[in-house]
Amino acid sequence: MHESAELRTGVVAAALELFSAQGFDQTSVEQIAKAAGVSRSTFFRQFGGKEDVVFADHEVLLEQLREFLAEGHDDPWGAVCAASESVFAHFAHDPELARRRYQIVREVPVLREREIITVFRYERLFDEYLRGALPGVDPLDAVGFAALVTAVHNHVLRQLLRGRKKVPLSTLQTALADVRRRYGVAGEAATAPDDMVVAVFPRSMPIAEVSRRLQSELD
Repeated sequence: MHESAELRTGVVAAALELFSAQGFDQTSVEQIAKAAGVSRSTFFRQFGGKEDVVFADHEVLLEQLREFLAEGHDDPWGAVCAASESVFAHFAHDPELARRRYQIVREVPVLREREIITVFRYERLFDEYLRGALPGVDPLDAVGFAALVTAVHNHVLRQLLRGRKKVPLSTLQTALADVRRRYGVAGEAATAPDDMVVAVFPRSMPIAEVSRRLQSELD
C-alpha cells in the first residue's frame, strides 16, 4: 500500500474511534491528529475537515471508478456492475470499520446529508458513463439503470453494515445479475432462450414504426 494510503487509513481509523467514544461534535481536529500521530497541517492537507475524514474512502473510490470506467469496456452495463462490486468489496474487506462509520453517520444529521449527496455522486457517475459509452441510449434507460444499480448496491451493503454476519460479494452479484435481466442487458451467456425476441420487418419500414410495433408486441 502506498504511504499516503496507509496514512489516510490510519487517520480515518483514529477519527472514527474518537467519534464513537466521545461524539462527532465533541471531537476536534487536533485530537484526531494527535491520536493518529500526524500534524494538524498534515491532517488538513490530507482531508480538509472532520466530515471529509468520514467520507475519505468514498472520495478515493469515486476517483478510482472514474478511471476504471474511462478505460473503455465492451459491455458498459457490465462495467457499471463491476464498479458497484468493487465498492462493496472495499467496505466488506474491513466490515468493522465500515460498521463504525455507518453508526456515526446515522447519529449525525450533517453526515447523513453528506451521505445522500455521496450516493448521488455514484449514481451520476454511472449515468454519465452510460450516456457516453452508449451513444443514442435513451436517457431514461441510462439514469434508471444507474439508479437501480446504486439502490441495489446500497440495500446489500446495509445488510452488511446493520448486522454482524458476513455478506458475501456473491449476494450483490446475484442482485445485479437480476438488474441486468430486468433491463434486457444480461449478456448472451446469461440470457435464457425464452428471453430472446426475434422480429422481421421490411427494410423500408421507418425505425419509429419498427419500435412502435415491437413495443406493442412486447406489451
